[in-house]
Amino acid sequence: MKESQIDLRAWRQFVAVAEELHFGRAAQRLNMTQPPVTQAIAQLEKTLGVVLFDRTRRRVALTPAGEALLPDVRELLARAQALPQRARAAAAGQVGRVRIGFVSTVGFEKLPDWVREFRQLCPEVALELVEATGDVQLEAFARGEIDAGLMLHSPGAAPAGLQRLAVSEEPLTLALPARHALARARKLTLVQVLDEPLVIFPRRIVPSLHDAIFALYHAAGRVPQLAQEAIQMQTIVNLVSGGIGVAWVPESVTQFRRAGVVYRAADELAPEGRRRAAPALPRCETSLVWPDEVANPALSRFVEFVRERQEN
Repeated sequence: MKESQIDLRAWRQFVAVAEELHFGRAAQRLNMTQPPVTQAIAQLEKTLGVVLFDRTRRRVALTPAGEALLPDVRELLARAQALPQRARAAAAGQVGRVRIGFVSTVGFEKLPDWVREFRQLCPEVALELVEATGDVQLEAFARGEIDAGLMLHSPGAAPAGLQRLAVSEEPLTLALPARHALARARKLTLVQVLDEPLVIFPRRIVPSLHDAIFALYHAAGRVPQLAQEAIQMQTIVNLVSGGIGVAWVPESVTQFRRAGVVYRAADELAPEGRRRAAPALPRCETSLVWPDEVANPALSRFVEFVRERQEN
């Protein structure tokens, strides 16, 4: 018998003899006769090339090698005993790993609470979080590097080819440099804002939302004056703080309190003329997305967890 072929039965016999320090009592505990136990221990020692027990007519004692081996064998048997339950838990999504890409705006609100609650419900499921823009997440899906993603887009315009669960919808809010005259104005019109230099994310990051913002300008007969593009919302807000231009950001970003920035909601933008309605600004949606075919039970459990939070 090779060392790698030692079965669990031999290790159980070793533990029984080690704990009883008597071959007869160990055999009785194992519901066996003594000779097979004695032969099994002798074969185990022969396979290992190590003496595990000192034997005399009056006593049986563990050798130093046997003493050193006993804790590891107990752990091995405990792990083996737990394997069926662990396999059932893994199949039920209670054990495993879920790799989640997320846009920064989700980190301001829902994601921290979800991570805390999900860890309490499924402590043996590891959530691996990777902050990434939508285009980077799509590339990660293609390479099999993430299991799910939290993406920003215009309402109903989630990327094709993925299952989708909408988790939030919010308006866009105007971010202005605090030192700008418009930031101090009591009344602010949309047309005034549309004439200001614009800080915006590249179109490849969120195509649907980028197009919606440009459509707002075109509907008013304006062409956006691009001052700077930036990928992360925090960076966009920082650029606004530096006076580079104005920006349209999801309302949740207002929780990112940056000195030198003033936020103005859509209802603070006055219409042009008394009979005109307040401007209808684009809205944005955040969705949890994942592949059509789910082979990861832990991912299915996480999706259901998020779905339940949305329904309650």
